[in-house]
Amino acid sequence: MRARTIIKAASFAALIALAGSALAQNLAPGFDALPRGARVAIMPTDIELFSISAGGVAEPKADWTEAASRHFKNALIEKKKNALKLDVVELAEKDADEFDEINAIHGAIARAIAMHHLGPGFMKLPTKDGKLDWSLGESTRAIKQATGADYAFFTWVRDSYTSGERVATMIALAVLGVGVGGGVQTGYASLVELETGRVLWFNRLARQSGDLREADRAAETIDALLSGFPAPK
Repeated sequence: MRARTIIKAASFAALIALAGSALAQNLAPGFDALPRGARVAIMPTDIELFSISAGGVAEPKADWTEAASRHFKNALIEKKKNALKLDVVELAEKDADEFDEINAIHGAIARAIAMHHLGPGFMKLPTKDGKLDWSLGESTRAIKQATGADYAFFTWVRDSYTSGERVATMIALAVLGVGVGGGVQTGYASLVELETGRVLWFNRLARQSGDLREADRAAETIDALLSGFPAPK
């Protein structure tokens, strides 16, 4: 259990290192907006919240994550149905569990896009020629068969909050002229074509603000993550 926590903390530290820009987004070649009447399946959000200890270790918080997952899901469905006027399909509980592996694949692809497509120049892949040319593979057809949707919306979110002890450490070190970081909110959102698995639109959120533990603040994060979403024209 301790080893798993250390691995998660190391992964979260890598996210903080990548969180240099506030927001970046891209469209796949030849795609500019969803067609009218498009049916979009909302995939369960891969979400986890952490508390930053005095020593800077990211410690998972199960109760925060549970509340955030609920707030995020409600805010996302509300936004998709009403503000974006989409025909939204919410996965049944049994279907959501069935597609855990595809959700995990999305998380890996999203991190790769953030690093190799939106990251520093030396990290970019020459074979992509600067284009958003990524796919989750044909496994996404199973979602189409289960929901009748032509597209799916995937989200991956990690959020951390500075503990009281960490704040005290930050203040003490600031007096000595040493700056240390606090919490950071990182999120990825992808619109995927289910027939091909192609990522049509991708957005990255990386900032030191936001709070998913409260419903109204979670809605604000949804607004930020959906900035530039290619809704039907």
